[in-house]
Amino acid sequence: MEGDGMDKLEDVDSVYEFDPFTGNIPATKVEITVSCRNLLDKDTFSKSDPLCVLYTQGVETKQWREFGRTEVIDNTLNPDFVRKYILDYFFEEKQNLRFDLYDVDSKSPDLSKHDFLGQMFCTLGEIVGSPASRLEKPLGGIPGKKCGTIILSAEELSNCRDVATMQFCANKLDKKDFFGKSDPFMVFYRSNEDGTFTICHKTEVVKNTLNPVWQSFNIPVRALCNGDYDRTIKVEVYDWDRDGSHDFIGEFTTSYRELARGQSQFNVYEVINPKKKMKKKKYVNSGTVTLLSFSVESESTFLDYIKGGTQINFTVAIDFTASNGNPSQSTSLHYMNPYQMNAYAMALKAVGEIIQDYDSDKMFPALGFGAKLPPDGRVSHEFPLNGNMENPYCNGIEGILEAYHQSLKTVQLYGPTNFAPIINHVARYAAAVQDGSQYFVLLIITDGVISDMAQTKEAIVNGAKLPMSIIIVGVGQAEFDAMVELDGDDIRVSSRGKLAERDIVQFVPFRDYMDRTGNHVLSMARLAKDVLAEIPDQFISYMKTRGIKPNPAPPPYTPPGHTHHTQI
Repeated sequence: MEGDGMDKLEDVDSVYEFDPFTGNIPATKVEITVSCRNLLDKDTFSKSDPLCVLYTQGVETKQWREFGRTEVIDNTLNPDFVRKYILDYFFEEKQNLRFDLYDVDSKSPDLSKHDFLGQMFCTLGEIVGSPASRLEKPLGGIPGKKCGTIILSAEELSNCRDVATMQFCANKLDKKDFFGKSDPFMVFYRSNEDGTFTICHKTEVVKNTLNPVWQSFNIPVRALCNGDYDRTIKVEVYDWDRDGSHDFIGEFTTSYRELARGQSQFNVYEVINPKKKMKKKKYVNSGTVTLLSFSVESESTFLDYIKGGTQINFTVAIDFTASNGNPSQSTSLHYMNPYQMNAYAMALKAVGEIIQDYDSDKMFPALGFGAKLPPDGRVSHEFPLNGNMENPYCNGIEGILEAYHQSLKTVQLYGPTNFAPIINHVARYAAAVQDGSQYFVLLIITDGVISDMAQTKEAIVNGAKLPMSIIIVGVGQAEFDAMVELDGDDIRVSSRGKLAERDIVQFVPFRDYMDRTGNHVLSMARLAKDVLAEIPDQFISYMKTRGIKPNPAPPPYTPPGHTHHTQI
């Protein structure tokens, strides 16, 4: 082999474990537009000159930080602000927002020098989950005064969703192996704001050739350039070696804008090895790489479906088996401590508070399993927590918690721990609406060891064909080995030789999220983040395999009395 040890690929591990579709892709970006109607009038001789300030809240500190300000619009109580806020959107996080309005009286940037006109609190999920992703709410914050309304609309930024398909070949690459030709592969990096590079794609290795033709590949555009078409993309060419000490052949740079020109004389790149170039006067290059084809397609995103009106239905199922311990004793997982929520309540609230933003009526079926029910003591594996067989729906997350507390007083904990009846219960509803208008998320909270594994696997394999996902949160100290098997991340769940067509189960043990300092807010945020992170992809995989496109969003709303104001 030619070249010295310096030509080795340093960070070999990162190249191998990398998956371009999950690899550290920046979040979806959402643009928020703000309008207000009927603001308070604070100016004596004219109307107010409003400004809107957005604050975001840290997960850990809960402190509000100023995120940005709109422009000031002179002399109006009905401003339509032009300057927009661009926020990173995460389905799995509760992103609290606060909008403060001021009447600006001077050039001072200090807000205390201006008149406060009111404020509104909401979550980013509430805005995107509202019909047509448009939320209208009253402004408050000044006792005894009507402060008018604020209208927020969310638009996903479009460059987030393109997926590029491209194919490359190379010619006359340097020979690096003694006994054969080279075994070339390429590694693509996007450049970051700070000048560093992040790996975003690796081709396969083509064996024993100096003129490889690589397979075409798909890559999200934001993974390639983070939406900045002129940002440098660096490509390194290596000769693969069995022992992992790959030899550097050379490199070239390009940009998304250049690649998007497609096959042309502009997309033939000289592969340069800088060390050779310095050493050898006659060095020309170490071969060339040519772009053979390029195309780009827009993928429908989770938010496209939400904006088009798809509803997410949330169902919760709680384990009432005897292994939880007697609810009246403080050692029980169902113990009702007046000062602190138990693990069941915490898991339910953590997940439910996020999902509820995507469900317009906020009415959630809440079920229990593994208990003996009054009056006759029959064992049930799908009973309504509110005791109403005809209507198991509870009003909001608070309604579920209330029904949960009530049912602990009336039912007797028993067993065994059967999941299949609950999964099949939700599957019956999901089977009735497979047109993409609804998606079902079932949260099962359990203390343990499952008794009907075969039936549950069968229920999951059947459920994978339906618009549903299952989240299982394990509470307490039991061994949860069986649950890990249901979470098909490593090995897809199968039943009677049939594989689930997609992974729909996410399992986490609650104890892994307990904050050592006893900060439950933090524990709940971490738990929700992990269990909900897979839902948008599971949702999209259902819609894609069924060929369901999002409904067009209703036309953008024009508030009444809308005139374009001159900006200053």
